[in-house]
Parts: sequence; structure tokens; C-alpha cells
Amino acid sequence: DVRAKNDLPNYGVFDEKRVFAAGPMPTPISFKGIKLGVPICEDVWTPHVVAHLADAGAEIFLVPNGSPFEADKSGLRRKLIEDRVRESHVPMIYCNEVGGQDELVFDGGSFGLNGDGSLAVALPAFAEDVVVTTWQQAESGKWRCADDAPKVAYPTGLDAIYQALVLGLRDYVNKNGFPGVVIGMSGGIDSALSAAVAVDALGSDRVRLVMMPSPYTSAESLEDAELCAGMLKTGIESINIGPAMDAFDEMLAPAFAGRDVDITEENIQARSRGIILMGLSNKFGHMVLTTGNKSEMSVGYATLYGDMCGGYSVLKDLYKTTVFNLCHWRNEHKPDGAVGPDGMVIPERIITKPPSAELRPDQKDEDSLPPYDVLDDILHQMIEGERSVRDIVDSGHDEATVRRVWRLLDRAEYKRRQAPPGVKITPRAFGRDRRYPITNGFTNLVT
Repeated sequence: DVRAKNDLPNYGVFDEKRVFAAGPMPTPISFKGIKLGVPICEDVWTPHVVAHLADAGAEIFLVPNGSPFEADKSGLRRKLIEDRVRESHVPMIYCNEVGGQDELVFDGGSFGLNGDGSLAVALPAFAEDVVVTTWQQAESGKWRCADDAPKVAYPTGLDAIYQALVLGLRDYVNKNGFPGVVIGMSGGIDSALSAAVAVDALGSDRVRLVMMPSPYTSAESLEDAELCAGMLKTGIESINIGPAMDAFDEMLAPAFAGRDVDITEENIQARSRGIILMGLSNKFGHMVLTTGNKSEMSVGYATLYGDMCGGYSVLKDLYKTTVFNLCHWRNEHKPDGAVGPDGMVIPERIITKPPSAELRPDQKDEDSLPPYDVLDDILHQMIEGERSVRDIVDSGHDEATVRRVWRLLDRAEYKRRQAPPGVKITPRAFGRDRRYPITNGFTNLVT
């Protein structure tokens, strides 16, 4: 028997109506004398398909799903299935795919509910599993799962986010045939967390860490990068970009004559590092893992063809404040399925020191950006919340700061179009979730 999907999603990352035609309303499948209803994924997000199958006599629902991970989405799924069971009084088994595909992570976490809404079975998230359940028919004719079925709790908060990062990176690297990854280690928090996720996903032997100091790199950063590599058991090599900076200064001196030193020279440093990492990738086959986070990509605090060089960005949908929180969390927990070391893997000084690109003397991120707790709250309201400037100001933020952040967000779209894919964590990841034009003859600043 073949059953087709009736309700095709056409929002967020889904474009099914552009590719497929909706199938007819399904009928139950007879299996060993039992009528099974098979609504497919989106078919259970609205009531009409389930109601149609229940009216046609379905006794148990089996729901195949390709539902991608988002933080806190597991509770939404459970509530959804509870609603369909309450409406139909029919048991439902929600079976979700496991694995990574490009920016999407399918997190598993399959579960089933009895007809009275009680939990029948729950399987692990972020891992494949096969379980045989026993269903018994009561005198009323209703089916119920035997009480000995496993009921595994779904991971919450930072645990779930970290496991999504690990699974997404592992499958991207392995399914695309890379021997491992190469990461530019700055001694800062983003590269440290990226390295920790990579080691937990792939093992220390498949992660190559490279420090690329310049005259502006502090001794602290060198020490912190080496200490982090030691904790992760990877080793680290150093390639000095000073000669490249000198060579570019000499080559460009005639063209730049009469011009002051500015952000151009800073970008040349970042692009010199990008050339080195891509050279190592070409020579040895390791994929370059970029280390930028969502806060930076939102406001364009990144260099095209420099620190944006690479094949994948594990932190792409993580705000900086979440990066800090994940570092603390990983130092205290090793998640299920991680193959990295036990215990602390990120030096405390990396987490506590002020973030800096170290492209000029005494540079700090907050010289150019609002404090990250302020910036991230504004961005979250703009991107995930789709709130207006006035609403964000009314929530307690300075109006000039909010308007400046909006302008930066709007202007950086051209960079984001050229950024590598990365793990989707939020409901509005950059890319298919949030589609804005680069060129506008007007401002889309909503007041």
C-alpha cells in the first residue's frame, strides 16, 4: 500500500509546495487485521487528516517524520501529538528521523502516546535506536502499549543544543567524505568551542588546530590556544602571518600611497589566515571549519574571504551569549555520544577574557559593538521575534542602539549570502528561514 502526504508545508526551511503536489486524503492501511492510520509529518500539525483517518476507523496512528531540530521544539511536538490524540482518542506513534543534512539536524526522540494521552514509549534523541513494543487490545477495543516499553527523557536546554551541534557536524563531515576538519585557533572563545564540538564529533585525531599569530596577537592568546589544544588532546601548530602582512604592505604600497591605515589592513590579516587554512585544506583534504557566531554574522562583524572562509560553520546559529553558556556547560558535562575527553576542555581564561579580534593594538569587540548581552537581546527580538524598533525600545533598549543594530543587520545580508552552511538551532536561522533582498530602494526599518 502507498500513502501520500496531504498537507505540504511551505514555510521556514520547507518548500514542498514548490516541488510536490499534495496527495489525496489517506485511508487506513490494514495490517494483520488492524487498521493503521499513516499521516505523514505535516499531516499531524493540523487536525483534518487525523480526523479523517479516525472517522475511517484507524485504530493506531504511525507518523513518519523528518522534523528538524530547533531548541525547545520537543515540547511543541509532544503538545501537538497530545492534541491529535485527545481529538481522536486513538494511540499515536511519532517516529522521527535521526541525522544531519546540511544545516538541518533531525534529532530523533521518537515517542508514542496511548489513546488516553499517557506516554507509551520514548526513545533517545540524537541517536539511532530500534525498539519492539507490544500493544494489547482492551475489552473496549482500544489499543494500549505494554508498560515495559522504554521511556527515555529528551535532553533539555544546552544539552540538546550541544548534541545537535555534534551530530550536525559529524554527519556533514562523514557523509561528504572529509578525513577531518582544520580550525584556525585564535585563543578566543568561538574557536575554542568550535574545536571542542569538532573533537566530540570526530575525535581528536581528525581535528587539526592551527594558530596563526600576527604582531597583534597577545601572549595570553597563544598560551590559551595551546592550553585548549592540550585539553582536547589534539596538538596545535603555529604559522606566523607576519611575513604575509609585510608582503601585502609592500605590494600594495604604491596603490595605497597617501592613504591612512584603516580596516583594510585588518581585513588583509583575516584574509591571510583564510588563505593559509584553505591551503591546508587543499593539500591535506581536511574541511575548514569556520568559527563565526550568529551575533557576528547578524551585524557583519566578520571578513569575507577571511574568517568566513570554510565549508561549514558549527556556531552559525548561536548567539554569542549562548556560546559563553555552552562553554561553561561543556566544561561540566560530557554529552551522550561525544568522543572527546572527559572533564574541562576549554580554559577558564578563554571564557572570561573580553572577546577581541586582535587585528590592532588593544582591540576589543565592544569597541565596535554593544555589549553582547544587549546586542543579542536586540537581535533575538528582531530576528526570531520579528518585533518592530518601537517594540524593542519599549522593552528597555536605547533607541539609537536599536536603530544602529537594525542598520547593521540589514547591510550585512550580502555577507550572509556568501557564508558557509551551519547547524540550525533557532526557528529563524539565516538562509532559507530568513530571506531578505540584498538590494533595496527603500529602508525596511519598521518603526
